[in-house]
Amino acid sequence: MSRSGPADGGPGVVGVARPVGPAGPASLRPAAVRATARLVAAPDGRGGIALPVLRSDGPLALRRVRARGREAAVCLVGAMSAPLGGDRLAIDATVEPGAALRLTSAAATVVLPGRDAGPATYDVRLTVGEGAELRWLPEPLISVQGSDLLLTTRVDLAPTARLVLREEQVLGRTGEHPGRLTTRLTVRRAGRLLLDQETAYGPGAPGWDGPAVLAGHRAAGQLLVTDPAFEERPLDVRVLGRCPSEGEAVLAPLAGPAVLATAVAPDALRLRRLLDAAAELAAG
Repeated sequence: MSRSGPADGGPGVVGVARPVGPAGPASLRPAAVRATARLVAAPDGRGGIALPVLRSDGPLALRRVRARGREAAVCLVGAMSAPLGGDRLAIDATVEPGAALRLTSAAATVVLPGRDAGPATYDVRLTVGEGAELRWLPEPLISVQGSDLLLTTRVDLAPTARLVLREEQVLGRTGEHPGRLTTRLTVRRAGRLLLDQETAYGPGAPGWDGPAVLAGHRAAGQLLVTDPAFEERPLDVRVLGRCPSEGEAVLAPLAGPAVLATAVAPDALRLRRLLDAAAELAAG
């Protein structure tokens, strides 16, 4: 298995690699990669948003794209296959006071086994200042059989910051078992803990595919929306999804001006539909 650029995996595919050579992929995988991509969004003083820092690194290529309205928009494009086992990847994004940023990815992130025996790590660090807004909306993460990934997302919000954060995980490609995937989402607002949630799926994670967790589904995700407006108009708990076999989601308020939707579904398409419906409810 080799690391491939867009010519092999398609534009923006993070983590698509192909078997090479009769000796098998393990001996030909490159050494683990360590990379951190950084960006900063700030008001430009003319009513727009500047990106004084936009730094790609290794497989993490950041591209400014056309935005809607006042916000800046940045897309994460895969420059090579990642993450593989042993990789240490990170994204550090700061939205300064008064700025607005939409951060997406061009395609799904496919987590593959690597030559190194240890797990890969992917750290996402998001900081949103006073009166600023961040929309973190990456495409799904796909956990391939034999892979091992620890995904951590840490968010620090100012009291008047607004956030829309979506995470989606697909457990295994069609017809295969998933790898080991551990995710942790930690959100602080004004220095106080708002949410700290950890999930584990795949080999070695007890009960992950049982009725209390995925109940046979193979896609899971969540949508977190924080907005000071929820202090004046808190949302009630809502259940989405008419048929459990087609997927279900629960939208619930948190102990703060925030709501969290948690969803499970048979596949990524139906998972996205549930989270989009939750986003509409949260938007009022």
